[in-house]
Amino acid sequence: MAETTKKNGHIVMVPLMAQGHIIPLLALARKILQSTTIFTITIATTPLNIQHLRSALSSSPYQIRLSELPYNSTQHGLPPNTETTENLTPTQIIKLFRSTHALEAPLRSLISQIAEEEGHLPLCTISDSLLGWVNNVAKSLGIRNICLSSSGAYGTLAYFSIWANLPHRKTHSDEFWVPGFPPNHRFHRTQLHGFLREADGNDDWSQCFLPQIALSMKSDGWVCNTVEELEPLGLQLLRDYLQLPVWAVGPILPSSALEGSKHRTGKESGVTLEACMEWMDLKNENSVVYVSFGSQNTISASQMMALAEGLEKSGRSFIWVVRPPVGFDIDGEFKEEWLPKGFEERMRDSKKGLLVRKWAPQLEILSHKSTGVFLSHCGWNSVLESLSNGVPLIGWPLAAEQTYNVKMLVEEMGVAVELTRTVESTICGEEVKKVIEIVMEKEGKGKKMKEKAKEIASHMRKAITEKREEKGSSVRAMDDLVRTILSPNSL
Repeated sequence: MAETTKKNGHIVMVPLMAQGHIIPLLALARKILQSTTIFTITIATTPLNIQHLRSALSSSPYQIRLSELPYNSTQHGLPPNTETTENLTPTQIIKLFRSTHALEAPLRSLISQIAEEEGHLPLCTISDSLLGWVNNVAKSLGIRNICLSSSGAYGTLAYFSIWANLPHRKTHSDEFWVPGFPPNHRFHRTQLHGFLREADGNDDWSQCFLPQIALSMKSDGWVCNTVEELEPLGLQLLRDYLQLPVWAVGPILPSSALEGSKHRTGKESGVTLEACMEWMDLKNENSVVYVSFGSQNTISASQMMALAEGLEKSGRSFIWVVRPPVGFDIDGEFKEEWLPKGFEERMRDSKKGLLVRKWAPQLEILSHKSTGVFLSHCGWNSVLESLSNGVPLIGWPLAAEQTYNVKMLVEEMGVAVELTRTVESTICGEEVKKVIEIVMEKEGKGKKMKEKAKEIASHMRKAITEKREEKGSSVRAMDDLVRTILSPNSL
């Protein structure tokens, strides 16, 4: 897009109140402004989330405005100062999602205020795909709404279609077809999170999600955090299902994930970057197993024991981001009693394992030459970070659309194997060891997975190529999104 300092309109962005959704929306705002400076972008959310965003934007070269939407969690039966899904029970998460309707009137006021100040309405809103009510606000004011899905196309379609149609309720079989997918494409009951498995359309989750999904499907288009070459099947199916434009502008990641530069998150790490890199520098290429379940997930105490036993039995070097098991405060202190007796000491003395409390510099670990595989919950941000560095995965999905991501990574892309799923499963150390050996082997399946992951990393780099004569698919999609936002009759 041609650069200009003249502002051609305003975009108001509204994230879901969850870190895994706020971060991609902020990254999308940056990506739009990186593409063109003709927009003013305002991110509108609750006060505590604005504080976090302000901190994240303190060193940003992009001028993104932040606007507080008044919110009081205690009015919605939530603990004081609760403005994200972090550390909430499933019942509290439902209350949080329902409470987002309280932002409707303040958002309407904000858009009217922008129109008064600038002499015209904003060009559009961009909202999280689980905030369907934003579509109502936009339409009532005569502007367009575009949805952002922070997941991939395949996972988005599976998640939304299963919720919208509850196909598992229409059969006694463990396997079932999901509308939007080819007839021979089957999903399994164990790939459903507990509350989705029990959903019947009248339960709390259904009552919360179904109206939002229906409204989001009436928006003017979707932005998807994926790459055309990464998910050709998923994108084709999602477009056919929605009957709307879908712009694949991903990977919406910190640029360092693809450029090899160092990314600073501001989070307190359980290990210094220097110590972590020093440890990894001593390891052979493709020899380290990196284990992390993201910032909001953990496994059961018995699973943790089995995972530790399997890692030790494998004889492989590993970095494991440890958090208290299910039933304990995930951000609380990690106790050695949750691991086999003497495990941490043995790993430290042998230099085989590096156990990191709370959080590790994930991008730097995944981009290091010694990393051979990522044992992950397969949240979409983690999947993109892994594949952008050519690192295959061992999937252990725990929530949301993660089981569908793993299904695609295994069946469609051949870059992952699945160890187990959910916190309810029972595993043993031998299973962990076996799966690690499959992925890490230098020949056979492990070699093929590594080659495919490297090929995907190359596609992802090409997708964000901005050279005029050979623009990548994601750059072209962003150009088309910008043109669409600017054009009054293009949707």
